[in-house]
Amino acid sequence: MITNKIIFGFVGQIASGKGAATNHLKEKYEAKSYRFSTMLRDVVDRIYIEQNRENLQKISRVLRENFGEDVMARVMSEDVKNDNSKFIVIDGIRRPSDVAYLKDVPGFVLISIEADIEKRYERIVKRGENPDETNKTMEEFKEDSRRESELKIDEIAEQAHERIDNNGLLDDLYKQLDELVEKYGN
Repeated sequence: MITNKIIFGFVGQIASGKGAATNHLKEKYEAKSYRFSTMLRDVVDRIYIEQNRENLQKISRVLRENFGEDVMARVMSEDVKNDNSKFIVIDGIRRPSDVAYLKDVPGFVLISIEADIEKRYERIVKRGENPDETNKTMEEFKEDSRRESELKIDEIAEQAHERIDNNGLLDDLYKQLDELVEKYGN
């Protein structure tokens, strides 16, 4: 097992730029990426139901209620510890238990990615990652931000080692990420 890993864990509100940050680090630095939602999407696909935010949240709730609030955090922590990649990115930290397990993994850095709600709304409608997002209204987006899965994000962001302001252009985001890679890379 490699012990001198860089592990960036991203926390941020819906459409704050976690995915764009992850993609940049994968492309430029060949980082291996993990998303908490991947395990949920796997379950949703396996039982042949639509991959939308509501279904992903239901599956998350069922897993946590039946196997412990920290079930996904335990899986993520083990996956990261057992991965031999030198650079790992974790997208979608949302709950205190997520950080509780990861903070003890050597090389872990919690990064808060922040953007104004108007910018985030514009991004979510444009990207259409889930089928129910392209026609979403601002009020529906605000309602999504008040769902159970989003409620602890600001609390977790307070614990971040680093903050990224993602209200600008992609190049601004990339520059901040590159600076963090340089800072933690040695």
